[in-house]
Amino acid sequence: MPGTFAGIHITNFLGLVALLVLWIVLFRGVHILVMLLRHERMIAWAIGPLGLSIMFLHEPSTASILLSVLCPALVSGGVLYIGLFTSISPISFPQHHPFINVVVMACGVLIASAGDALNAFRDLRHPLWGEARILRSIQSLRATCARIHFTPFGYSYLLDHFGFNPSELLQVL
Repeated sequence: MPGTFAGIHITNFLGLVALLVLWIVLFRGVHILVMLLRHERMIAWAIGPLGLSIMFLHEPSTASILLSVLCPALVSGGVLYIGLFTSISPISFPQHHPFINVVVMACGVLIASAGDALNAFRDLRHPLWGEARILRSIQSLRATCARIHFTPFGYSYLLDHFGFNPSELLQVL
């Protein structure tokens, strides 16, 4: 099997770019859909370089945490398999060896889901809820230069629990 990875060629560069964009969009879209299926009151949402984030008040259940890791990982693996190992693939592999398929898909799913898996481990090991969870989320979103938009419920929650409106709280943090 020496030289197996040397025989990989890009046959359609534009198709590869489209596959990568589709992969990221579907991965993040499923992640957001799983988060929205919680049916809880939303405090805020943010748009940043890492995509769209949603903040809820309550700690998520264990099932919700696991679904937020597994569902996007399954979609990521499916998109990678269809995009790379079918006839529409923009990359030609020298031979369809099962080892290559497994390595490429495992690396892709690992790259896409590593952050979600670490966040899930953190939430399961050291869960936060209420004000601490909101402050941690706001601080991490501010560190990535995300633009945070508070809902009317989030606005009233911040006034009741912190005594600040959202713009004052964002200036303090």
